[in-house]
Amino acid sequence: MMGGSGSKGRGYWPFSGSGGGDEPATDGQEQSLARVRSIRNAAPFVLTRRSSLYYDEDGDLAHEFYEETVVTKNGRRKAKLKRIHKNLIPQGIIKLDHPCIHVDFPVVICEV
Repeated sequence: MMGGSGSKGRGYWPFSGSGGGDEPATDGQEQSLARVRSIRNAAPFVLTRRSSLYYDEDGDLAHEFYEETVVTKNGRRKAKLKRIHKNLIPQGIIKLDHPCIHVDFPVVICEV
């Protein structure tokens, strides 16, 4: 899923008063119905997000890491950059400076 902050398609609209599914609630869906009731009172603001930055072995923080490798081809030495994928630690959850409105919150912000 591109973006990663939208609803996960569970069959309910998180900010509305109804479940949004086509089928009636049964005994097996009690847990999902309880989840809908708890999300109904959810705030429309997003205060945290998952960071796209990584730490490397040296403690440097960046989106991508590269190392320079020297390749010898036909007697010529050429420097190339090779992307590092191993030993990277994600930064984790970060707090936003300003709250954002959730993408699934059904409100018109500006009408022209």
